[in-house]
Amino acid sequence: MSTVRRQTRLRKEYLYRKSLEGKEKSAYERKRLIRTALQEGKPIPTELRGEEASLRHEVGLEDEATSTPQSHVDDEYGLAGTRDPKVCVTTSRDPSSRLKQFMKEVKLIFPNAQAVNRGNTKVPELVEACRTHDFTDIVMVQETRGQPDGLLVCHLPLGPTAYFTLSNVVMRHDIEDRATIPEAYPHLIFEGFTSSLGQRVADILKYTFPAPKAETKRVVTFANEDDQIVFRHHTFEKAPGMKGEVTLKEVGPRFDLTLFQVKLGTLEQADAETEYVFRPYMNTAKKRRML
Repeated sequence: MSTVRRQTRLRKEYLYRKSLEGKEKSAYERKRLIRTALQEGKPIPTELRGEEASLRHEVGLEDEATSTPQSHVDDEYGLAGTRDPKVCVTTSRDPSSRLKQFMKEVKLIFPNAQAVNRGNTKVPELVEACRTHDFTDIVMVQETRGQPDGLLVCHLPLGPTAYFTLSNVVMRHDIEDRATIPEAYPHLIFEGFTSSLGQRVADILKYTFPAPKAETKRVVTFANEDDQIVFRHHTFEKAPGMKGEVTLKEVGPRFDLTLFQVKLGTLEQADAETEYVFRPYMNTAKKRRML
C-alpha cells in the first residue's frame, strides 16, 4: 500500500510541476529580454519597466543550471544516463503464436530486455509488477487476427506512453541471409525527427536503449519518412581491401511505425492527459509533424 501511495504522490507532484510550465516559460521570456538588453546596452523594453528591478534581481541569482526553464521531460527522463534501461517486452492478452514469436524478436532488439508472458495479467497489475521489479520501460506488441499491428512504449514510473501502429512487418526468420543478433549495445540513428514532436518521439524511443561503446558494430535505425518511422536493424563490417567502405548485414525484424498518440502518464492511467493524438485533418499542420 505504501508503494501505491508513493506512486500517487509522485504523480501529483509531476502534474503540479507540469502545470507551472506555462508560467515558467513566460517568466523565462521576460528575463531573457532583460538579459539581452543588459548585454547589448539597449533600453529595457517598455512593457517590462514596471518589473525591471525584480527581474534584474532574479537574473543576477541565476546560474547555468537555473537559467533555462525545466519541463515535464526533465521529470520523466531525469535519471536517463545514470543507469542502463531495463525493458519489459510483452504482448496483448491471449496472443497468437505469431505474436509470441514477434515479441521474442522485439525483445532481442533492446539490450537488457526481458520477455514476459502476459497470461491473464491485467494492465494495472502488469505496470505495478514492472515498477516493483525496477523496469524502466514497457514495450507491448499487439495484433489483429494474428498479424502484429500495434506497438506501445510506456516509460516508468511517470510516463509518457506512446502508441504506434505497425505495418510492413517482416519477421527475422523471413529475412534471407540474416545476421545473428550481437549482444553489443547498438548505435542509434534518428533521421528526420526535426520538429518538437519529432524530438519528443525520438526521446521516447532513444531512452529504451543504453549508451553504446564506440567500437560497437551494431546499428538500429529509425528513419522518419512523411511521419512513417522506418525501423531497420543491421550489423556492419569493414569491407576487405576497400578503405573506408563498410558492408551492412540485416539482423531484423523490420517494420514501419506510425505514431497515433502520446499520453502524459503510464499505460494503466486511462485519465492521463493526451499530449498528442493523430487526426487525419492534422496531416497538413506543420506543428503536428515530426519533420
